[in-house]
Amino acid sequence: MNVSSQCDGLFIDIHDTLYCSMSSRQQVVKRSLNDSLMTSNRVAAGTGIQGSASNELNRPVGIFLDVNLDLYVTDCLNDRIQLFQPEESNGITVAGSTSLNPTITLRCPTGIALDAERYLFIVDQGNDRIVGSDSDGFRCLVGCDGMGSHSNQLSYPFSLSF
Repeated sequence: MNVSSQCDGLFIDIHDTLYCSMSSRQQVVKRSLNDSLMTSNRVAAGTGIQGSASNELNRPVGIFLDVNLDLYVTDCLNDRIQLFQPEESNGITVAGSTSLNPTITLRCPTGIALDAERYLFIVDQGNDRIVGSDSDGFRCLVGCDGMGSHSNQLSYPFSLSF
């Protein structure tokens, strides 16, 4: 994959498509790994212009795709998680104070994972914590006592996986 900026997040979906989040370009791009020709990348999310509209991103970092090819993007400087469904350019805010059901306030989320039950796990870097969702909304899992170096604290977490 040839990109014009560094990839802050990488993900390979179930169809061997490689996704790259470029925070300095305000976009997520994708390319099929099964394509023998070096075709150009396609935009998966973002317009390339910094913003907070449903089709815009402001420092996208972490990305995750589920089996339905729904793309989850940590939109760091908009303090939200955006969900982009296949072939849709407008995202849905699924976490953060501007979501449809705001149960958590985020500060520069940078990492994201989704479990088999479709619950989100988010690295909330600006709040030095990791939060998770369940049927009751979001709760703090790690780093709930603020920034620090004790066993129950984190300092600028960036990513997670399982």
